[in-house]
Amino acid sequence: MTSIGIHDLELATAHHVLDLTRLAEYNGTDPAKYHLGLGQDQMSFPAPDEDIITMGASAALPILERNGAEGIRTLLFATESGVDQSKAAGVSVHRLLGLPRHVRVTEFKQACYGGTAALQAAIGIVSRFPGERVLVISSDVARYALDSPGEPTQGAGAVALLVSADPALVEIEPATGLYTDDVDDFWRPNDSSTAVVDGALSVSAYLDALTGSWDDLQAHGGPGIAEIDRLLYHQPFTKMAKKGQQRLARHTGADLSAALTAAEQANAGDARDTGLFTGSIYNRRLGNSYTASVFAALAALLDHDDDLAGRRIGMFSYGSGSVSEFLTGTVRPGYARRDRAERVAAALNARAPLEVAEYRELHGRVFPSTQDLETPRVTSAPFRFSGLLGRARQYERR
Repeated sequence: MTSIGIHDLELATAHHVLDLTRLAEYNGTDPAKYHLGLGQDQMSFPAPDEDIITMGASAALPILERNGAEGIRTLLFATESGVDQSKAAGVSVHRLLGLPRHVRVTEFKQACYGGTAALQAAIGIVSRFPGERVLVISSDVARYALDSPGEPTQGAGAVALLVSADPALVEIEPATGLYTDDVDDFWRPNDSSTAVVDGALSVSAYLDALTGSWDDLQAHGGPGIAEIDRLLYHQPFTKMAKKGQQRLARHTGADLSAALTAAEQANAGDARDTGLFTGSIYNRRLGNSYTASVFAALAALLDHDDDLAGRRIGMFSYGSGSVSEFLTGTVRPGYARRDRAERVAAALNARAPLEVAEYRELHGRVFPSTQDLETPRVTSAPFRFSGLLGRARQYERR
């Protein structure tokens, strides 16, 4: 059987960043509540001329520059912060990237799980047409109400994947574990720009979905816990990955390290290190990127673990509401790309810092779709949201 999986991967984020120490000082909160309690240090925040489309296109552009567009006949865009109820965000990305007209484009939605659904659809397409490649983009801006409990877990980011036969990075294995449960832990009504969340319920729903999808993976012939070398989790905040690791360890009886910081790693004893700390490196600084989160964890692992060739990675993808999947993949020899780690570090370091007052002003800024407008030129990314014309969103390449 032809191996299929992730041939290339790239991460992009927004122009601005808010340090959570500053938010804590503004709120009169102990910064440790954010840095240790949530496992978050920063959150990316978009400029007025950025959105999911500009970030998604910025993530995909380097992949096309490295691999070309030949064989790409499908673009799948996953998001839960869509900008239009009808038109897929990927259609705008298709034009910005200059892709051929003979490409199918559609949008996937199921909270943070949508990117994994798109990845599985891409694998299905390549299994039928091994000569084709599929571009998968997961891009989101996580927004919660000001002064709400979810506020420090906001973020923004995009990850683009090139899915192909004989992949260079990760071969995705056929067996998978699934779990769906109708639960109102998190949602965003059509008339709201911010999400509604029941934090306690969301944590318990996440953990139930983790064990439920794990059990289904085992029932369908997936590898046992001892056969998985690294474990990655969807990270609405990185401490959630720690909770997931602890639950999976109890559920399977395995001695898994739940160390999420360097200090915790030093005191982990004989517990097996499955890369929890390494997989949190980018998400600690991005904040929640919804559909892109688990793939940002994968990017961090590939960029910072030098001993992955031939190793099996387990990935738990969760989308509130809820749908989840536990999948596995084997890392291919030659996966390491120091240049990507350097690019991501440079992009994160180059974000423009926000004072809390500036952040709150940007958070409250809403562009009415009933009038034409031009957005201020702020972003230094390759693409920008330039405004509205006849109620239609306009984009341009810088």
